[in-house]
Amino acid sequence: MSNRNWIAVASAEHVRLGRASGFMQVCHGKGAPLRRIKSGDRIVYYSPTEVFRKKDKLRTFTAIGTVEAGEPYQVDMGDGFTPFRRDVSWRRAEEAPIQPLLDVLDFTGGVRNWGHQLRFGLFTISDHDLGLIAEAMNVRPFA
Repeated sequence: MSNRNWIAVASAEHVRLGRASGFMQVCHGKGAPLRRIKSGDRIVYYSPTEVFRKKDKLRTFTAIGTVEAGEPYQVDMGDGFTPFRRDVSWRRAEEAPIQPLLDVLDFTGGVRNWGHQLRFGLFTISDHDLGLIAEAMNVRPFA
């Protein structure tokens, strides 16, 4: 089975915390979405905002990497919040706005309401889209 490519959605502040510590977390810490992702899959984070629950539009790809071996695991963040996470080998990348790519990405090209699927928090994308996003983020192509 070949590796899949995913877009996850989170605020930039949350993505940067995960990137700095080598993990990903999706859908407010739910475990089921992370169990769909396999070791070796590629992940790109899209951040609609800079800060969680704010209306400060960012609309930028903020991280890109490869999911490490292992299963989702829970961490205790206090106050009863125990989100699930996966370890990720993040690549050195520049953040890149989505706007210049809207007409060429498979998941947005010709789609008037392209942001609708982002509401799900996690979805697969084509190799074509991964390559375009990686290029925009100044990341060498995935093997």
